[in-house]
Amino acid sequence: MTMKPEILRAKIERITTLPTLPQVVTKIIAMVESPETSIADVGRVIAKDQVLSARVLKLVNSAFYGFSRPVATITQAMVLLGFNVIKGLAMSASVFDFFQQGEGDGRDRKPLWDHSIGTARIAGVLAQKVKLHEPEEAVVAGLLHDLGKIVLCAHLPEEFAAITELAKEHNLLMLDAEKQILDATHAEIGRWLLDGWKLPAKLVEPIALHHAPHLSREAPLTTAIVHLADILCIAAGIGDSGDAVIPPLSRAAWDLLGLTMGQVEEALRDIDEQEIVGAFV
Repeated sequence: MTMKPEILRAKIERITTLPTLPQVVTKIIAMVESPETSIADVGRVIAKDQVLSARVLKLVNSAFYGFSRPVATITQAMVLLGFNVIKGLAMSASVFDFFQQGEGDGRDRKPLWDHSIGTARIAGVLAQKVKLHEPEEAVVAGLLHDLGKIVLCAHLPEEFAAITELAKEHNLLMLDAEKQILDATHAEIGRWLLDGWKLPAKLVEPIALHHAPHLSREAPLTTAIVHLADILCIAAGIGDSGDAVIPPLSRAAWDLLGLTMGQVEEALRDIDEQEIVGAFV
């Protein structure tokens, strides 16, 4: 018996441990969107939050960015990486904290987290290949693309277990198993949470529409990148998305990206899952 979407949404919204973005991250997002904001302004806001500062510096100094010399200050990181990368790092650090919440100790969620990290890494490489204007947004969207699954896994574990079991028993995509049990998908659940965070559409669409990239209007290229990155990550066996089969590739997304199979194979050779994993743990 399926759970009606409105009942599911009400149930999710009643979960008191569901996070809002930390106030400092919300403030950074707003500041980055303003043309009047300076590097020093954002640096001062981040520096006031010691935990966030430490996380951002750890990410900046990871092998993922590959700087030859250590980056010692937030201001230096801002100069080297720019506003949008720092915004993405702040959001990524917050999502990692969210992933540690919920029932259990989080170890059962590690395969899903590894899949999210792998998708983020592939999305970053693909974004560079298609010369996306803000490639860091593809990385953040890749990291967050299965946010709805994280909500289900951490806070509705019985329903999530039933979905994964159904997918495996009948060789289904998680999307199809979710529809059968919940009459809603992880993409929809992710959008509910993102709507609460009041993020711009260019960040929401690549997450909410990564299984339907042709519907994206505000960020079609980023959405197409995350769509392909998710498929490649599943095909490469990085982590575990829960899908028993590889999702179909959208022809519209493939045409929009304009990549060759050679470039895709090169992207897979370029990624190293451990480069970004070590930055979060």
